[in-house]
Formats: sequence, C-alpha cells, structure tokens
Amino acid sequence: MTDIFNERVPSLEAVAKTALEPSPERAGDGGLSRRGFLQGSAAVAAGLIIGVYLPPRARAQSGAAAVINDPTPGGFAPNAFIRIAPDDTVTVMVKHIEMGQGPTTGLSTLVAEEMDADWSQMRAEMAPAETETYVNTIFGLMGTGGSTAIANSYQQMRKAGAAARAMLVQAAANRWKVDASEITVAKGTVSHAASNRSASFGELAAEAAKLEAPAEPRLKSPDQFTLIGAHVAKLDSRDKSTGQQRFTLDLYPDDLVTATILHPPQFGATVASVNDKPARAVKGVIDVKMVPAGVAIYAENTYAALKGREALEMTWNSDNAEKRSSAEMEADYLKAVQSHGVSARNDGDVEKSLAAAESVFEQTFYFPFLAHAPMEMLDAVVQYKDGQVTAWLGSQLQTLDLGALAQVFGVGEDKITLHTLFAGGSFGRRAQPGGEFAAEAAEVAKALGSDRPVKLMWTRENDIRGGRYRPLAVHRLRGALDQDGNITAWDHQIAVQSFVKGTAGFEGMIQDGIDSTAIEGSRELPYAILNQRVGQHLMDNGVSTLWWRSVGHTHTGYATEAFIDELLEKAGKDPIEGRLALLGNQYPRHRAVLEKVAQIANASGQAPAGRQRGVALHKSFNTYVAEIAEVSDNGDGTPRVHKVWCAVDCGVAVNPDIIRAQMEGGIGFGAGAILYDAITLTEDGYVKQANFDTYPSLRIHEMPEVEVAVMASTEAPTGVGEPGVPPVGPAIANAWRRLTGQRVNRLPLVPSEA
Repeated sequence: MTDIFNERVPSLEAVAKTALEPSPERAGDGGLSRRGFLQGSAAVAAGLIIGVYLPPRARAQSGAAAVINDPTPGGFAPNAFIRIAPDDTVTVMVKHIEMGQGPTTGLSTLVAEEMDADWSQMRAEMAPAETETYVNTIFGLMGTGGSTAIANSYQQMRKAGAAARAMLVQAAANRWKVDASEITVAKGTVSHAASNRSASFGELAAEAAKLEAPAEPRLKSPDQFTLIGAHVAKLDSRDKSTGQQRFTLDLYPDDLVTATILHPPQFGATVASVNDKPARAVKGVIDVKMVPAGVAIYAENTYAALKGREALEMTWNSDNAEKRSSAEMEADYLKAVQSHGVSARNDGDVEKSLAAAESVFEQTFYFPFLAHAPMEMLDAVVQYKDGQVTAWLGSQLQTLDLGALAQVFGVGEDKITLHTLFAGGSFGRRAQPGGEFAAEAAEVAKALGSDRPVKLMWTRENDIRGGRYRPLAVHRLRGALDQDGNITAWDHQIAVQSFVKGTAGFEGMIQDGIDSTAIEGSRELPYAILNQRVGQHLMDNGVSTLWWRSVGHTHTGYATEAFIDELLEKAGKDPIEGRLALLGNQYPRHRAVLEKVAQIANASGQAPAGRQRGVALHKSFNTYVAEIAEVSDNGDGTPRVHKVWCAVDCGVAVNPDIIRAQMEGGIGFGAGAILYDAITLTEDGYVKQANFDTYPSLRIHEMPEVEVAVMASTEAPTGVGEPGVPPVGPAIANAWRRLTGQRVNRLPLVPSEA
C-alpha cells in the first residue's frame, strides 16, 4: 500500500492549481478567476454555478438570502455556492472547517434535499477564505464555533439548493417546450412524465446557467423531506478511513523547510540569551532564528528540527512571568467568592431567604485549567513568494487568520491565499483571538528570509504546555431548604478568568462587567427557585486561556447540576422527579429530554448491584441535553463509567447519525476530562504536564456504552458539537456520590500523579 501519509506533492504551486482560487494568469485564458467564481457569472466546463448572497443589512440576521446566478456588481457578495458539473456531480462549497463535527455532510444534505439530488452525486469542498462571501451570519466573520454551522446555514443552503432546482427545471421546460409545473425532479433526474423525457443535472447545467435565478425559491415543507432527518453516509468517512484525506500534517511539498519552536517555560517569560551553536551542529538543521513567540529551529526534516530544539542552550528572563502555582491561584479565587461579585442575576431576596431557612447547605467546586489536546497539534504551511502569501492550515476563524497573515507580512489581504484544510480535532484550540497561531507561523516563515515553503509543527509538549487553556474557576454555592424540602434560595458566586478581557476585537463581549461566555449556563437556571443570585468575579493571571469545548457551560453545568442533585437528596426527593417538579410547565423542552432519558434508561432495567446512576440536565448553544450515567468502583476507589444514556433536542435533526456521533464524542471527551485531566502549575509557574502520560485522554477500553435518543422537532436546528459535554461530568459525579457518599467538588475525579 502506498504510504499516503508521507506522500510528497510536487510543489505548493501545483497543489494550488487544484484549489478553488486559480492564479491570476489563468483568468485571462478562459479559466475561472476568483472574482468570476465568486460572482457565479461563468460556467466551468459547461457546468452551473449557483451563488447565494446577502444584502449587507441582512448579514447579521437569520441568514435568509436571495439566491442569484449573477449578482449586481457592487454592494452584494455571494456567501455560499453550488457547482453542478457535466458529470452530474454537485459540489457544495462548505464555509465551515471540517474538524470532525460533520459540516461537509450536513450542509450538503441541505442542498441535496432542496435540489432533489441523489446522495451519490454529492461532493463537498472547503470554501476559499473570503470573509464577505462566506460570512458566518451569527458571528459576522468567516469562522466556525459555538455549534453554529447548521444553525446559520440552514436557510442559506436550502435556498441555494432550491434555486438550483428551479433553474434546472426551467431549463428542461425550455428545452422540451412544456410548462415548468409539469416537470418533476427525483434522485438527480429531471423528468416530464407526459412525454416520457428526462435529463440529468449535468445535461441541463449549461442551459440552466444562462437563466436568472429566482430571488425567493420555494422551499420544501418538512413533510416533504427525504434526506433531512434520514440516515445518509458521511461524505468524508471513506477518505478519512483510508487515509486519503489530506490534513496539514500530510503536506510535504518539494523544497519544504520544517520548523519547530521553543517557547518560554513560564507564561510571560522571554528569551534572555541563546547559544544556538549546538543546535546548528545537528545534521539537517538549516537555521535558528529569534521570533516573537520564542526560538525557531529550521531543518530539512522533522527529526532534525526536534534534535536541534533539544540542543539549544537557553537562558530565560522571568521578571514578568506568572510565578504563582495553581494552588495559590485557587486560594485567591476562593477568597473572592466569599463575597458577592458583579451581579449577573438577582431575583427575590437571597440574603433574607438564607437567613430564614430551615437549613442551608454550601458547596465549593474547584475546576482546573484544561488543555484542548486535539489529536492533530497546531501546524501550518506558509510560503511568501513574489509578494504573495500562500498558507495551508486548519483555520477555524479564517477572518482573523487572514488578518494576522496580512499584518505580519505587511501586505493586503488580496495578496493572501488561505487554504482551509481538514483539521484533526480542535475543541476550540484553533479558534484563536487575533489569529495567534497563524501569526506565529507567519513570523517563523518570514524570519527565514526565503521563498521556500515553511511548515511549522507543534509537538505534543508545545500543545500541552502552550497555554490557551480552559480557565481555572472556583464556584461557591449556597442553597436553602424549608421544612418541606423546598429550595427557597440559591446563591452562586463564580471566580473565573476571562479569555476575552484585554483581547483586541473581543472586549465587547464583556457587558456591564459581565463576561457572559465565562458564566453562561449559571444565570439561566430553569428551576423554579424564587430567590436566585449569581455573581461573577473576573480574575486576572498570566496564563493564556481560550474557549474549550462548551466554553463556560463546561464548569457552570457541572456546578449547578451537582449542587441541585445534592439539595434534592438532602430534601429526600428523587433526582428526576425533583427536577421535573422544579421545571414546572414553563420549560417543556427541558422536561421532554429529561423524561426521555429516564425512559430509555429505565428500559434497560435497574442498575446492577455495585453500580449507581446519576442524572444531569443542561441547555447550551440552544440545545437541550439530559444524560444519565451508570458507574461502579474500579476496585481501587476510582470510578468506572459503564454506560451513558442521552436525550438531545437540537431542533430539526438534519442528520441523526451525526447528532448521535457528536453526543457520543462529547460524552467521551467530557468524561475523559472529568475523570483524569488537569493542568497544574508549580510554585514557580511551570506547567507540570507535558504529554499524554501526564495529561491522559480517555482510552478506548474506558469509553462507556452510549445510547442516544434524538428528539423529533420542528424547531429551527441548533448545534450539537458542544452540548453533549456539560451534562456528562455532573451525571458521573452524581452517580459516584450516590454510590460512595463522596462529594466530588474537586476535579479530576482520579487524582493526577503528575
């Protein structure tokens, strides 16, 4: 078998010819220029291109758009496209990076549904990095995150598909000289039953391309869906399974320089001095350069780059470094939550209710820093040649990465070609404010002073010790019970670091002193507790942090669901019936998933002897999820998670298989973190963990069995990439408390040996 993972390609220029954005010289010889492609005004090989555009005023709204084939030059720009080729293939340009969450399949499903295409003819490609064209209508920039891929594209892509279908139907009607209403489309074939004539999409594409696209094509009603909600095969599974799918890690063009970087060992430290002679003596090392992020080592191959990095003799300046340990930070945070922070919610009179309560219970939860640890570390290929910048990377926020590349090289964005490649995971790691990693890769390529392509590769140690962690947080909760066991007061104080504070372009996310992303899920508690108070203390430290899969919900969901469960137990109430009573009738979707998960868990019978079950309920990213976990003791005082039942309501289920996969993945990801993971700093601010031996990932034999029920819904679709994570931790912790009597207020559950 060919070693496809080490397959070499001729050059980046050759690779670029297969990309969506041909070189300018091709535009004059009948080829398709970038602008021509975006305008959708040219036909490629007698094919048809459909563009979707948004008027400027609509871009921040729902994503509904008129669909046109040749937009008026000027204030309108396309933001999604369909290409229909003569061979009948329909290629969907996907504006959201594929990093395992399934947008290539999901967005293509929306198009295929409205086109009445056959699934076998569908293809998907990553869209070029064009912010105005491929804007995420929820973010206002080109990017992926917040479980928004389907939510912001649902109407867009359906309208694009419906417009394409209408144009193909009209082309057939013109050819056969019949009324368009007499024509039907099914599985990629356009037919006129009365005359027994039919044609494929490819056969009609050239004629359809000459027609004006309808401004408001008719969309199907849900009862007409044949693909949305059906079990269709993922478009990229085969290539991923056989190793054919190319990731940044797989790019080895001719004349490639491989670079790795040595970062300071403390956050905020800088280079004092470096002796690079031993590194330069390593066979294969080309050069050593100082860059803003540290010291870059350039070599002919990865092995030489790593050996060169090991050989560097460094002295670091730690005058401005963060030298506090994790324990010292926790102490500062704990002190903060003893008082009420900036008010995020304040209903009723909490202090009065606490003072008058029959009993008051208090719990403090400690959440560590967490690394994202995706399987593919950060990597990029960057080349600066003839005034043009070309970059290949798994870009999650293309708008910010384009800006970073332009700033470093001092060129306009029109001189940059950014190719978005599939990414081997992210969990938020690639969505960096300011295009931080793209800037680092650009600085490394620029410092070499060569037109050779430069591939910057992070190692696992770079990743684990590189910061941009889920923030450390401390929660203090107090709950009051009356003599009947009713919860009469709820006080929740949170000390957490903001990863948007002080970050250019993101400061606006802090409103009235509240960083909503840091505490989301805490002030939206659905339970009927008359007196509720939530306060936030935004803490400062030198550790760089970032959104981590499910962002603030990852710790607020744990604290709220673990504490509500304990209060219900103190009151002698069933954990499910108690929650349902608190939900009342005001939260029907919360109730529905909770009742459903109880139903499917009960269908499995009672928990076997030596096991216990715990439940948790949480809404995040407008998706409702309830989970029940069944655990036992491994025999060494640590938990074994046997099974997790999950019910999810994410609105219209575009692809139930992907939804189940995302719930399963989120449960595994969240369980691994809850059980094992913590980033800890020593007394002088050094990170203890370095690789998977000290920062373990959930192993395959530890993955619990997962059963997922996807709720039927006619509501607008919402995201599924993140909402499976928040409930799994408290579900496990609640089961463990019921099994052992041990509260789990400090994570991870299994103490680290690092």
